[in-house]
Amino acid sequence: MKFRKKPLHGVKLENKLKNRQLKQQNVAKKQRKEQKKLRQAVKDAAIRTPRPLETYRKRPGEEEEEEEEFLESLPTDMMEDDDLRQMTDMARKASFITRDLSSCAPIHSTKKRKSEVIRSYEKVPRKMAKTEEKEVIHLLPIKDKSGVIPQSVERGEGGLVSSDWFTEEGAGLKVIISADHLTPAQREQRRVQKIQERKTTIATLGSAIICDPVNNIKRLKELRGMLMESDPAVAVTVRKLVMVSLMEIFKDIAPTYKIRPLTSEEKAAKVRKETQQLREFEESLVSQYKFYLEDLEQTIKDWKQQKKKRSQAVGFDSYRGLAEVAIRCLCELLLALPHFNFHNNIIVALVPLMNDPVRQVSDMCCDAFRKLFQQDKVGGAALASVRVVSGLVKSLNYNIRPEVLRTLLSLRIKEVHMKKDLEDTAPKKKFMNNKEKKKNLSRMQRKWKKAEEKLEKELLEAEASESKDKKIQLHTQTLNIVFLIYFRILKKAQKSVLLPAVLEGLANFAHLINLEFFDDLLNVLQNLIQSGDLTNQESLHCIQTVFIILSGQGDVLNVDPLKFYSQLYQMLPRLHAGAPNDDISIVLRCLDAMLTRRRKQVTLQRAMAFMKRLSVLSLHTLPNASVGLLAANRAALHAFPKCDFLLDNEVQGSGFYLPELDEPEHCNAQNTALWELHLLQRHFHPVVRRFAVHLSRGAPSEGSGALGVELSRRTPVELFDDYSVKDMTFNPPVATPTSKKKKQVEKALNEEEAELDFTKTQTPIT
Repeated sequence: MKFRKKPLHGVKLENKLKNRQLKQQNVAKKQRKEQKKLRQAVKDAAIRTPRPLETYRKRPGEEEEEEEEFLESLPTDMMEDDDLRQMTDMARKASFITRDLSSCAPIHSTKKRKSEVIRSYEKVPRKMAKTEEKEVIHLLPIKDKSGVIPQSVERGEGGLVSSDWFTEEGAGLKVIISADHLTPAQREQRRVQKIQERKTTIATLGSAIICDPVNNIKRLKELRGMLMESDPAVAVTVRKLVMVSLMEIFKDIAPTYKIRPLTSEEKAAKVRKETQQLREFEESLVSQYKFYLEDLEQTIKDWKQQKKKRSQAVGFDSYRGLAEVAIRCLCELLLALPHFNFHNNIIVALVPLMNDPVRQVSDMCCDAFRKLFQQDKVGGAALASVRVVSGLVKSLNYNIRPEVLRTLLSLRIKEVHMKKDLEDTAPKKKFMNNKEKKKNLSRMQRKWKKAEEKLEKELLEAEASESKDKKIQLHTQTLNIVFLIYFRILKKAQKSVLLPAVLEGLANFAHLINLEFFDDLLNVLQNLIQSGDLTNQESLHCIQTVFIILSGQGDVLNVDPLKFYSQLYQMLPRLHAGAPNDDISIVLRCLDAMLTRRRKQVTLQRAMAFMKRLSVLSLHTLPNASVGLLAANRAALHAFPKCDFLLDNEVQGSGFYLPELDEPEHCNAQNTALWELHLLQRHFHPVVRRFAVHLSRGAPSEGSGALGVELSRRTPVELFDDYSVKDMTFNPPVATPTSKKKKQVEKALNEEEAELDFTKTQTPIT
């Protein structure tokens, strides 16, 4: 009889089953041995446990009866009275002799259960170091912020020895010294020590997270838990340190992309171990970042609402300091992580704080949004911010600070639209069709031409990418919302404090306004100027807006803004000549748009009237304003060369000059001369003297009377900013200069004397 051999896979299966059974038997044996050892240890511990004798307190009647029986049993007839009295006193004292031992039950009378044995084993006190036993007298407890604290005193040989506070810790006692017993120096030392310990903990956790974010991401929760510091002595400082530390950590470990939540299919799919680890890291990072932002927002809300917390770790006075640190952290995250999650939530939290009554908080938020607008190249963050600002203005019924609207001036919309206009006006390259190729090119040239055209098409497609179209679209939406804010305020709140900011914004973005709004906007601005309710700066912004519109897309409009020329001509003598001369900068921009850019639409009489009035104005303004006004006269003289007869003393035409007349067309400016230049040649500022000499010679581009390159290539506004009051020295050179500057001063004085000698030989201006 032949036996069949079992297949190989059957043998392997039987061996596996046998091995599994043997392992199970070994595990069961080990468990039984361990249980047996545990039972034996418990039994030994129960036997060795010292059990105190149990005493039962007797009733008062029983004690008196036993005392009487004891006295009766004594042989009183053989004892004296003193001995009898002493024995009576001894009988009244409880001692081991008078104890009723018969009433005590035996210790191990019955067999105890296993649970009772274990419970009694747990109650056995641990061995402690032998200390000197002292009598402790317990006093009334004391209650403070932390709760009820028992108080006690020790009785020594000489009476009361010490008075400390005791708190139970485990089965022993721990002494806690009251904070009231410490000196101020000791309190400060203890506080500094605690702060140093917290700093070490924060630094350890932070360095561990930054070194290995993927594996140590759980440390973020531990670090964020320190925001709930409960020690009143160091709570404020520790919370501030943790806020700033977490902000820096998130700036370092946050990826350069936005993390999206996983779909159900992606979660169910099997991935590699590295991918799963990355997913867990991203999920933990987003959740901890969200909790951190919520903590910052809650800190700000507690400050605004003056909400009192249950724990008294932080007082009301410290709320503002914590809130300012939280706002600064949000501003830093707004600028550092514009691409990361919850960026719109940060914008929503910070935009209302731009209008905060606390100036420091408002300026901090406004500066953050200015920087955000300047560094935003795509336009998504700017669009989200402008939308929230628009909602804020409407919800508060236009009762906001002007600084909120002035932040919109930092939007980078002008540059992008200028590039777009240049690309639209540039001639587009045309490709040759097949007939032209066969007619003009050979076979090899056609082959090369085909490859070249293919490459150029690919380059054009790469250049006109989706991001560029998206950027233009986002900027268009942003600009529409900005103009919506401005037009609402012009329509409903013309007398509010926001009007200067609105007019300044219109002047900044006027070249981007659609043509369909030009007529209505010009009428509104003209009515505002004629109403007389505007200040000089507001009126100047209106005039600047009008001429920027007319010098840009408004060229197609057949409008003569003579009234705006008259308004500016009338305002020039009323400008401030003191230190806050910011109006001069706006005047210089208006003159550039009114005279230089519109030279073909301006009459010669009007140009000469403005030159004469600007020369008069330059006599009583600060040096930087005088330099800017003289530079504007130089630009007007180049734009209108026939105005050079103002440098001559001959009269042109009939009549005489009317300086008090506010109409530039009818003041007869051609019958006067620029005698102010003769006075300005003796001005204390060297640049003013150079410009006066240059204009008196007819503003030549070459020769001895020409300006240097550093002055001739700068616009009037740039010269006004360069020679501002902060950078100027009003005093003339000192007679005894230092050795380093002696040669420079002497050279400058020699040049000035030579210029003055040259001007004396010229024909004087009357």
